[in-house]
Amino acid sequence: MPETNFDQKGLTQVEVIAAREKYGYNRLDYKKSNAFLDALLSLAKEPMVLLLLVASAIYFISGKTGDGIFLASAIVLVATISLYQDSRSRNALEKLKTFTQPNCKVIREGKVEEIKSEELVVGDSLMVEEGTLIAADGVIVHSNDFSVNESILTGESLSVYKDQSKADHFIYSGTTVASGLAIATITAIGSETKLGKIGTSLENIQEEQTPLELQIGNFVKKMVIAGAIVFVIVWAINYVHSRDVLDSLLKALTLAMSILPEEIPVAFTTFMALGAWRLMKMGIVVKQMKTVETLGSATVICTDKTGTITENKMSLAKLYVLESKKITTVEETLEDPEKALIRLAMWASEPIPFDPMEVALHEAYAAASTLDERPSYKMIHEYPLDGQPPMMTHLFENGEGQRIIAAKGAPEALMQLAKLSATEKKHLDKAIHTLASDGYRLLGVAEAIFAGHDFPATQQEFPFQFKGLVAFYDPPKHNIQKVLKAFYKAGITVKIVTGDNAATTSAIAQQVGFKGYEKSISGDELMKLSEEKLQECVLNTQVFTRMFPEAKLKIINALKAKNEIVAMTGDGVNDGPALKAAHIGIAMGKKGSEIAKEAASLILVEDDLSKMVDAVAMGRKIYTNLKKAIQYIISIHIPIVLTVFIPLALGWIYPNIFTPVHIIFLELIMGPTCSIIYENEPMEKNTMSQKPRPLSNTFFNWKELTTSIIQGLMITLGTLSAYQYAVYEGYNEAMTRTMAFTVLISANIFLTLVNRSFFYSILTTLKYKNNLVALIIGVTIAITGLLLFVKPLAKFFEFEPLNLSQLGIAAGIGFVSVIWYELVKWRKRVV
Repeated sequence: MPETNFDQKGLTQVEVIAAREKYGYNRLDYKKSNAFLDALLSLAKEPMVLLLLVASAIYFISGKTGDGIFLASAIVLVATISLYQDSRSRNALEKLKTFTQPNCKVIREGKVEEIKSEELVVGDSLMVEEGTLIAADGVIVHSNDFSVNESILTGESLSVYKDQSKADHFIYSGTTVASGLAIATITAIGSETKLGKIGTSLENIQEEQTPLELQIGNFVKKMVIAGAIVFVIVWAINYVHSRDVLDSLLKALTLAMSILPEEIPVAFTTFMALGAWRLMKMGIVVKQMKTVETLGSATVICTDKTGTITENKMSLAKLYVLESKKITTVEETLEDPEKALIRLAMWASEPIPFDPMEVALHEAYAAASTLDERPSYKMIHEYPLDGQPPMMTHLFENGEGQRIIAAKGAPEALMQLAKLSATEKKHLDKAIHTLASDGYRLLGVAEAIFAGHDFPATQQEFPFQFKGLVAFYDPPKHNIQKVLKAFYKAGITVKIVTGDNAATTSAIAQQVGFKGYEKSISGDELMKLSEEKLQECVLNTQVFTRMFPEAKLKIINALKAKNEIVAMTGDGVNDGPALKAAHIGIAMGKKGSEIAKEAASLILVEDDLSKMVDAVAMGRKIYTNLKKAIQYIISIHIPIVLTVFIPLALGWIYPNIFTPVHIIFLELIMGPTCSIIYENEPMEKNTMSQKPRPLSNTFFNWKELTTSIIQGLMITLGTLSAYQYAVYEGYNEAMTRTMAFTVLISANIFLTLVNRSFFYSILTTLKYKNNLVALIIGVTIAITGLLLFVKPLAKFFEFEPLNLSQLGIAAGIGFVSVIWYELVKWRKRVV
């Protein structure tokens, strides 16, 4: 039906610009905190920064101005790196926000346009329909069977029916359209809306920490406590030996600094934020950070059929007229009964169709009719899609009072209402089976006659006459077989959860190589199962048909009860509860309703399920790389801690081999290594052939933690061996320090390379495409060379230049103390 029937012209572009200049953009402009200042305040609370400040102050008080200046500079450098990482994470998340902004439809200059909700202006003619999130406050000027859920404002869950003739003819920002369609003139936007005025408190809501965040936070807290205890012990030992408060305090601070793994929280935030940004560039918009963490653990994906497995490009393919009991192909020359069936099915559709089946019906009507009746008729009443199975009814009337009452929906829904003979039912059942078995999607079409305007409360009360079936063909997506194979290979179960009937769904499922297409259960049958039988059923059944919201929610909850990590795709209003309940709610970017997008935690911009394979792969890659980074941090911290502590505790000749200056330099090397190199690592080739990681697994399981501890102890052994070698050779403290430091640096470099994979060899990982590896390692070697061989720097760090033999011994010890793990990896590959 033409848009001009609404008699709405809307604003002109000139009026839009004027309104925007006067009222601004449609966004909540509450007073926001300064992100940079917040980051600085957060940085000031970091234990490492506090320790550096104290150590720097002690150096200045002790008269060691050079050391004090170096540590003060180190604070600035640490702050710069932290702020840069924070900025990267924040910018990535800000860009994500722009992609998750909802859209809305407006009428401007007589045409319907889709715009971002923030571009809405006061005076705009906003068009809202079922499934829409209302973007601003307004006054209704036109409506068809329009109802709104205003629970966000009132707490009342029941929908409220509204039209321009009622006292309450207003719509409000943040509410959702439950049924029908309306056009409203916008009266308030942004902070001036009803929601905006009461929503200031929303700014202060803190997002709950994820299990992984809590685990990492607890680990860091334990390390801080351990650092504090060791700090006191070392302070006491040094004070007993030297009776110098400041000197013993400085040496204790050295050890405390070496224990704190402050890189871990930074690495976590960086990996998650940049992971979300990388996903967005792939066409996958992540609304919640915790989704990135959960993606790699998905064990089950519940997917719709239409538009996910199929193209959602509906074409009217066949017709069955009950009167003639004949199936007709649309390409054939249509007789009057077939044309009448198409006409009735079109009238049962929305006047402005947006559903692909309704668009196909309007197009078929236009092609089959010599006279277009649509401009002559006006909708006088509408019954939205409801019931189990669902149906919908529209009432139209022209100027002469001629009325059309048309209904369409699931064939069985209309068959229950119409008075059909046993023979008619038999013929209909046969036609339904024939068409559905070929993969066609079916709608029944019925007509009623009703005089007067005292319409029944429900559409099911009309005296319907069943007229026939319209059959649509929605071809499978060209890549769906490849997508399903990828999920199966990754150990992920796929289930079809659809509103369509069993025969059509099974036919399409068989065509695409779907495992388990032979067995299905309907929504009604599912609801009758006991809790125990339900849980057994959802595990063993892969096809769920004639599903409705309550049944979908039951499936999700039953799978969760069996400890499955559930991803759920959806696009309609009724998918909202299931999307919210799933661990990973996936909305479709193009065909998805705003309510579905609001409920989901992830949006596929192109409605392409293959992107979920990419998303799962990215989730697994991020988790694996984060684990590599943290294992690296643990492994390299152990030798730093023990090299500072053991000579002191055992009373070796040079008890305080490293000072805060050396520790902070090592920290500055480790930070970029874990956050930059490992974050940029490519996915390993076996990642998507492994089973999903159970979400119940702790991040630091004992096997992996033991690996890191042993790696750290081996590097410690190498570093202290170099120390003892230097002492044995009669080297002074500066040379001994240089040897130990060089071993640590070389071990750090080789550990970076070895830990790029805990399965594949270093020869394989060297071929991985990650340009940052060469850059960071090159910078590390260059700076270390400057420290050892540039006299002023060597003097400041109390180093002595190494000859070729000494350098080879130190580098060789560092290499051997790390490379042994290649034998462990080789054994993993051959066993």
